[in-house]
Parts: sequence; structure tokens; C-alpha cells
Amino acid sequence: MKNLGDMMKSAQQMQDKMKSMQDELSVMEVTGEAGGGMVEVIMSGKHETKGVRIDPSLIVADDAEVLEDLIVAAFNDAKGKVETMMQEKMSELTGGLQLPPGMSLPF
Repeated sequence: MKNLGDMMKSAQQMQDKMKSMQDELSVMEVTGEAGGGMVEVIMSGKHETKGVRIDPSLIVADDAEVLEDLIVAAFNDAKGKVETMMQEKMSELTGGLQLPPGMSLPF
């Protein structure tokens, strides 16, 4: 039964570390950009959009499509940076062990 107790203790420690990592990620921010920085999207580590900055020179009534494309690209850039940040944090948490295929973080 000692092994079961140790296993339960380890599981609780891992759960505590995961909670701590989630809290840390929720306050971290990344900035995705497009158009050479003319469009920026600020996103939290939990994929919450915190802000958008658009260079005023891009706001042209007859050319909304370019601006729309740049906003999408900036969001995708920010999302990719958040995913990378999450993978790095998970690697720290698991000591470099990779999650099995198909498994993802709980948030």
C-alpha cells in the first residue's frame, strides 16, 4: 500500500503544479504581429485577446480586405506564440517528457 500512497501523493503534486502553471499562463501575454508590426494582437497564455493595435495608415475605407487579412495573420501569430509558450511550460512541468499523441493541456 505504500506505493499507492506515494502514487497518490505524486498525482496531487502534479495537479498542484498544473494549477500553478495555469495561473502563471493566465497572466502572461504575447504579442502577435503582421504587416511588419503594423497590426498587433496581444493575447494571454489562456488564449484571451487582451488588445489590438492597428497602424492608422492601414485604415482605408476602400481597402478593408488588406486590414482584415493582417488582423487574422496577427491573431494566428499570437496563437502560435501562446502554443509554443504552453509547450515550454509543460516541458518544464513534466521534466521534458512529451505528452502522448492526442493528449493536450487541460485548458
